[in-house]
Amino acid sequence: MFDLSISEIAIIVIIAIVVIGPKELPRALATAGRWLAKARGVMGNFRTGFDAMVREAELQEMEKKWAAENERIMLESPTVSDDEPVMQPLDGPPAAGKPDATGQPDLPLDDVVPEKPEEKPGP
Repeated sequence: MFDLSISEIAIIVIIAIVVIGPKELPRALATAGRWLAKARGVMGNFRTGFDAMVREAELQEMEKKWAAENERIMLESPTVSDDEPVMQPLDGPPAAGKPDATGQPDLPLDDVVPEKPEEKPGP
């Protein structure tokens, strides 16, 4: 931010000692430190608010892109007729007997009995 060399800092310190005086210099430096801390806090708040506004603008832009892409996909995909089911509801019973893509009937999972593993006698 500021490009100060060692010689420039030394000149500033010498001028401060001459103008302010060696007795008042610590209090003046403490006051300058408080001012710098307040300025950094204000700049931090400004930066945080600015970053939040940028993120919000980017999110709104992405939402517009997603809405446009969703609309494009919806227009390109074929519509389903009312008599053709799109998918089976999760809470309803399974549609037993309807053939799937392979031509085999879709059986309910209740009819499937898991095999029990053979129990081996202990040692």
